[in-house]
Amino acid sequence: MAQQKLYAGAKLREIRNQIGLTQKDFAAKLGVSLPYLNQMENNNRPLSTSVVLALAREFGLDVTELSAGDSERLVSDLREALADPLFANATPSLPDLRLVGANASGFARAFLDLHRAYRQAQEQLGALDDALGREDSSLRLSPWEEVRDFFHYCDNYIDAVDRAAEHFAAQAGTGQDITEHATATLARQKITLRMVRGAPLRRFDPASGILEISAKASHATQTFQLLHQVALLTQSDLLDATLDLARFQSDESRAIAKIGLANYFAGAALLPYRRFLSAAQSCRHDLETLADQFGASLEQVAHRLSTLQRPGAKGVPFFFVRVDQAGTITKRHSATRLQFARFGGACPLWNVHRAFETPGRFQRQLAETPDGVQYFCLSITISKGGGSFHAPVRRYALGLGCEIDHADALVYADGMDRAGGFDPIGISCRICEREDCHQRSVPPLERRLRVDHDHRHTLPYSME
Repeated sequence: MAQQKLYAGAKLREIRNQIGLTQKDFAAKLGVSLPYLNQMENNNRPLSTSVVLALAREFGLDVTELSAGDSERLVSDLREALADPLFANATPSLPDLRLVGANASGFARAFLDLHRAYRQAQEQLGALDDALGREDSSLRLSPWEEVRDFFHYCDNYIDAVDRAAEHFAAQAGTGQDITEHATATLARQKITLRMVRGAPLRRFDPASGILEISAKASHATQTFQLLHQVALLTQSDLLDATLDLARFQSDESRAIAKIGLANYFAGAALLPYRRFLSAAQSCRHDLETLADQFGASLEQVAHRLSTLQRPGAKGVPFFFVRVDQAGTITKRHSATRLQFARFGGACPLWNVHRAFETPGRFQRQLAETPDGVQYFCLSITISKGGGSFHAPVRRYALGLGCEIDHADALVYADGMDRAGGFDPIGISCRICEREDCHQRSVPPLERRLRVDHDHRHTLPYSME
């Protein structure tokens, strides 16, 4: 398969502006002509190998930062938004979208905000009778979507919070694990800790200083909730400063995001960056080994692996997703070129759905998306019990994977026959171009349909 060309004009201009060089001086440093540099900065030419090497040699650049991860996310989101029937007669080509994602990211995000507002307006019109007369019926983004996009475009890595959590974990004394350290920290804050069987996962009363943690929860969950409370009590200034920079549009969004940041701190303290990265590389990303070593759950480990994107010390770029039994994506992140649908569920051909057929067992899959990128995919089910016979049990499937070039770093890829073919998967039926998919739920909105009443194949239509 041909190597994908690297267009990174916006990043190239950003680097030049940061070091304060003119185009002429920058071109001389890179060993190229001024017109050639100009063409690269405007994405009329891809970055050559010699330019990438010169960036690393002359400026110490981590070349992985040139990858089009953010641009690819924008292009994927734009494609899905433009699949709306509203744009049926004015759909830009994929090359045009890539130019927008690479050179006009601010415009792309503004367009996505506008489309989200349009979708919400349509939903509000559907319930107009309920909305009339309410003071809060003004148009605004969904808080959940706004917070989701915040983490999505931060590459699910918040450097200041991550480093603060790593520093907190490093403060634990010799022989003291993170649970003991968290408990001692809370005690210094005059917090009384109680393990209560009838309590929710976590309940804190600021007036009395009493923190209740569910005694029915697993040890990993109890530790995570302790660390979450540590974040709220000892890292409040840092969390608020991060929220200030995010400029959320509503108090609800800010409140939800603060929970997300406290959760991020908890996960990063339980699985501190450098120690966890080293352990993951040593055991070749064996989730069960890592969970046992750090006293964490499989979900905590899989989620943490997808956040290891610290500049200069990046881990394997993973995608991570959690799916419920109805196929709804409840958590998602991708540091790879694979991007998940913003609306609706995941592709039914993906092995994350088959995980429910074999509870508790790892499922492996070699898959290929319509753009020709190949992936190694891993999935497993998890259950979260309610602590009693009549309590409901929540079941999810976790999906973790990477591009095939990184598969050898995973113990789970051992013995996989890559010559046996790759399963075709997509992002969403709305924007998938595959014509012969037997699991297609709806036709692609960018294609015109042809219906022949005298012939029927897998689908009742074909595409022009």
